[in-house]
Amino acid sequence: MISLTINSIETEVHDGTTLLEAAHELEIEIPTLCHDDRLKPFGACRLCIVEVEGVPRPVTACTTPAAEGMVVNTESDHLYRLRRTIVELLLSDHPNDCMVCARAGDCTLQELAYFYKLRENRFHGEMRDHDRIDENPFIKREMNKCVLCGLCVRVCDEIQGGGAIDFAYRGFDAKIAPAFEKDLDCEFCGQCVAICPTGALTGKAWAGLSRQKNVKYTDTTCPYCGCGCSLTLHTIGDQVIRVSSKKDSHNHGWLCVKGRFGYEFINRSDRLKTPYVRKRKDGDLEPVSWDEALDFVVSGLKRIKEEHGPDAIGGLSSARCTNEENYIFQKFFRTLIGTNNIDHCARY
Repeated sequence: MISLTINSIETEVHDGTTLLEAAHELEIEIPTLCHDDRLKPFGACRLCIVEVEGVPRPVTACTTPAAEGMVVNTESDHLYRLRRTIVELLLSDHPNDCMVCARAGDCTLQELAYFYKLRENRFHGEMRDHDRIDENPFIKREMNKCVLCGLCVRVCDEIQGGGAIDFAYRGFDAKIAPAFEKDLDCEFCGQCVAICPTGALTGKAWAGLSRQKNVKYTDTTCPYCGCGCSLTLHTIGDQVIRVSSKKDSHNHGWLCVKGRFGYEFINRSDRLKTPYVRKRKDGDLEPVSWDEALDFVVSGLKRIKEEHGPDAIGGLSSARCTNEENYIFQKFFRTLIGTNNIDHCARY
C-alpha cells in the first residue's frame, strides 16, 4: 500500500494506482475527455491535470502513478484556468450546432462548456473540415466534432481487436480515419459509438430519434447468443428506437453488431410470433399452438426412428442457447434418440 494526500485528505492505495483512480476512491471528481477505466490510460485531453507538491508543472492524473508521500491538489485557480483554456481550444475547432446534434444532453464536451461557463470563444481562425458520409449502414461519422481523444481507436484495438481506425496525419491536419481514408469497413460492433464523448460517432438507425421525449429504458438480455449480454432498450410506446449497455454489466457495456444494431426485427409487422406447421405434405404452413407444434415434432421423430432407425435423425444445436441447454440437447439425441448425429453452427 502507498500513503498519499489528496486535497488535504490522507489515503492509502495499492501500488500501481494512478492519481485519477486514487481521487475517484475518495469521490473527488476530476474532468476528463479521453479516459475510460475499461481502457489503458492515454493522457490525450490533458483535462485531468493536477498539481503535485515538488513538481514544477501540472501532471496528468490518469497517467501518473501514486507514489509514497505524494501531496496532490486537484483544484486551484491555476488548474481551473488551464482546464478552461483547454476546453476553449477544443471548442474553437468544433461546430456550434449543439441545438441539432444527436448527442446534445449526453455530450461530455457540452457538459464541460457548461461547467466552465463558456458562452463565447476568444480563439478564432481556420477550422478543420473532415466531414464525410460513409456508405455503411450502421455508423454515422461527423469528424468535425471529433476532439481526438483517441477513445474510439483504443477501444477498437484493446477491446475489439479490430484495428479498423487510427490517428492519421499530424498537427492541424490530424484526424481519426480508416485505412487509406476509405469508408469505415469493420465488424460494426459500435464500441466506438458507445464510448465517443461527443457527437462525432452516432448510430444511423437512431438518427433523429434518440432525443425524443417520453423515452423509456428497460434492462433486458440480448437474445442473439448464449453469452447473455445485458442490454438497455430505449423505447417510445411499443417501438424500440435504440439499444445501449451499462458499464457495470457482466459484458462491461460492450456489444457486438447484432446486439447493438440488430433490433429492428422487434418492430416488424411480419415477425413470426407463433409456430407454423405444414399438416399436409403439399399443404401450406398453418399457425398452431406450441403444444400442437411439439406434439407434431415428437410424433415425427418417433415415426422416423421406427421406420429408418435413429441415425436417420440429426440435430443442429444453436449458439443462441446456453451451454446447459446445448448439453441437454446433445444428451437427448445421444441417449433418448440413440444417435451421435449432433452438429453446431459455431464455425466459419
